Amino acid sequence: MSGTPCLEDPRKIAVMNNSTIFAADRTTHVKIVAISLAASVAVLLVGMTARTPPAADTTARIQVAGPAVKAGKPVAVSHSDAIVIR
Repeated sequence: MSGTPCLEDPRKIAVMNNSTIFAADRTTHVKIVAISLAASVAVLLVGMTARTPPAADTTARIQVAGPAVKAGKPVAVSHSDAIVIR
């Protein structure tokens, strides 16, 4: 037989009573945190190894597609046509 022996009667096996997260004991919470940490590390490693390496001749280039736009005169806005409901 597998399982944890019951403290009251050594012939009985204790039944796990961790069906909800609120009723779970400390070791169950630690197991949940450990499994979620291991899963997040696994996803991180898969993501890091799945990316494609950059090509050797790739350089940063700026392409200009028209004339430069210069800023106009400053404008002060003192009134808006929006309706304010208070």
